[in-house]
Amino acid sequence: MKDSRFFRRVVVTAILAWMVLFAFGPNLLVLLASFGHSRGAAFVEPGLSLHNYLRLLEPAYGRILLSSLWLAGGVTIICLVCGYPFAAILARTRPPWRNWLLLLVVIPFWTNSLVRTYAMIAILNANGIANRLLLAAGLIQAPLPMMYSDGAVLVGLIYALLPFMVLPLYAALERLDQRFVEAARDLGATPVKTFVRIIVPLTMPGIVSGCMLVFLPALGMFYVTDVLGGAKGMLLGNFIRDQFLTSRDWPFGSAASVAMTVVMGFMLLLYWKSNTRLSRREWT
Repeated sequence: MKDSRFFRRVVVTAILAWMVLFAFGPNLLVLLASFGHSRGAAFVEPGLSLHNYLRLLEPAYGRILLSSLWLAGGVTIICLVCGYPFAAILARTRPPWRNWLLLLVVIPFWTNSLVRTYAMIAILNANGIANRLLLAAGLIQAPLPMMYSDGAVLVGLIYALLPFMVLPLYAALERLDQRFVEAARDLGATPVKTFVRIIVPLTMPGIVSGCMLVFLPALGMFYVTDVLGGAKGMLLGNFIRDQFLTSRDWPFGSAASVAMTVVMGFMLLLYWKSNTRLSRREWT
């Protein structure tokens, strides 16, 4: 008994020390740097100024935030529309085939997302697979300029984040009690009404979880914009990266990072409240 308690304390202490050293500590340094200044050779001069946060309110930076939110929202909606039917089919498939389909969803996680983004070049460039198929089918007469565009960035983000939408949806649909669906059909509900009034509310936790898992990473995946968009469009992740590595304005980049963290924290709070309300409805 004493050995188990000692081992438990060691494990908990090690985890807490790891979190403080590599999670809480760096975030605290970023927060403190956001109130400082950048002058000359010094990347950060300590201070207690809100100048960096006030700069974020300028129209140019507001447009960057809005474009980032617009792109992340579009990626989330498309992933939801594409992922929900696949997750529904996956949940209704028999176990042997279901395991193979789940494997297809999980396989992309075996490769780094940056490597997979570079692989998209072989599909979208002028001599890529997509243009060759379209030319062979006679649908186009000349290769389409797919690379280095907003569309390429959108496709790259969907390709990278779609599994994060499918898995929560599959978990919610797999737990769905089919007796509710059968009861709705017996009472004369149409398939559309059954889906809207029964299936969607019961799977809402999976929908919200999948949207959060797609929307939040889409705000910061700057390398997708660099590789597929040619760094033409400035998004929030690219902006923060450039402040640290190019402009060397670490306080301003720290302020932008803190602002992005606050936005994500607010969305996680909404997610927690929505899940709480849904759980209360289920119990009542």
